[in-house]
Amino acid sequence: MTEQYHPGFLRLLRNPVKFRLYLLTQLPSAYFAGLRIVEVDEVRCSVAVPFKWFTRNPFRSTYFACLSMAAEMSTGILAMAAVYRRKPPISMLVVGLEASFHKKATGRTTFVCVDGSAIKEAVSACIATGEARQVRARSVGTNSNGEIVAEFFITWSFKVRTRL
Repeated sequence: MTEQYHPGFLRLLRNPVKFRLYLLTQLPSAYFAGLRIVEVDEVRCSVAVPFKWFTRNPFRSTYFACLSMAAEMSTGILAMAAVYRRKPPISMLVVGLEASFHKKATGRTTFVCVDGSAIKEAVSACIATGEARQVRARSVGTNSNGEIVAEFFITWSFKVRTRL
């Protein structure tokens, strides 16, 4: 059974003004870094980080924390979409991060995660069993020439929220 994302969440993601407002109020560092959703669907999310004054380090490349932010967002949007307005409510948390850097990021870098199906399956299993689940999502960052700049593995934990 394929579960669809909540239509309200997709409307938020596809409306640039609403999404920018969401970033400004909830993730201001992502807003000021200029992160943009390039593409999002049921299994794939692409997020781009520009190379500009705010994201640059003294070595004339994109600061690794900005690359990490874009990589996390490419996986996190898929995770947020999977838990949005679910019954029972599901909490999500990053519990692991691995990164490898292959090339200097000197321009716009786009991170792509294609693990939406695995994330949705983990959330569904979490609801069905009541037990916490983890997913190790991969996000690959490439430059405008298609060369791999960095590769991230973000481990998300999903758990049914308990009321106190």
